[in-house]
Amino acid sequence: MKDGIVYIVGAGPGDPKLITVYGLECIQKADVIAYDRLVNPALLDSAKEDAELVYCGKLPGKHHLIQDEINALLVEKAQQGKIVTRLKGGDPFVFGRGAEEAEILKKHGIAYEIVPGITAGIAAPAYAGIPVTHRDFATSFALVTGHGREEKGQDFLNWPALATGIDTVAFYMSVGNIAYIAQKLIDNGRKATTPVAVIEWGTTAQQRTITGQLDEIANIIEREGYHNPSMIVVGDVVNVREKIQWFEEQGLAFS
Repeated sequence: MKDGIVYIVGAGPGDPKLITVYGLECIQKADVIAYDRLVNPALLDSAKEDAELVYCGKLPGKHHLIQDEINALLVEKAQQGKIVTRLKGGDPFVFGRGAEEAEILKKHGIAYEIVPGITAGIAAPAYAGIPVTHRDFATSFALVTGHGREEKGQDFLNWPALATGIDTVAFYMSVGNIAYIAQKLIDNGRKATTPVAVIEWGTTAQQRTITGQLDEIANIIEREGYHNPSMIVVGDVVNVREKIQWFEEQGLAFS
């Protein structure tokens, strides 16, 4: 039997209309769709009636399928000659373990394609009216994970570079660690008054945004009850929101 193929697809940040044309095609032709927690369920409506849907969602400490099981699933289904779409929130190569899955497929001689998606670090700020770059405020931009492998501990980032060398920093998966992050940035030279935005459920109907200063944002998050999934954006570009915020202001809503 000829092996199938695996498409490692970025589903975008939440709004189902933000998936790429090719990503949607991969959903439509798949025999098997292995999808993550933050994939908008509306995208699965485009699957074939007989497509097998496998939930691979992950929460901190609560994995429906662990990564090794997901890898084995992709290999098994492809070796059965099936078209497999591995559907990931955002972009598969931005904190999405897409490279790890591609390595396993390569090791087993299985054909695969990487289909990029729109990552939340750009899309969520855009929907909140925050440009991650702006010729008056920011000519550099970094995407940063708010936590790393546990065995590396918390000091896994180049804090001096992030604090003083990058204009805009977007932190993923950081709400629970924001007090530590804010303090490390301040300790390494970032102004305590630097504007910060927190965007919860960006690009979806549940989106809400708060802003504040770096030295107060942890208290604001706790007071307002913000949780993951949230993007945290640090930098002067946050002030642009006052002029061009649109999504929440216009009451636009996507399921």
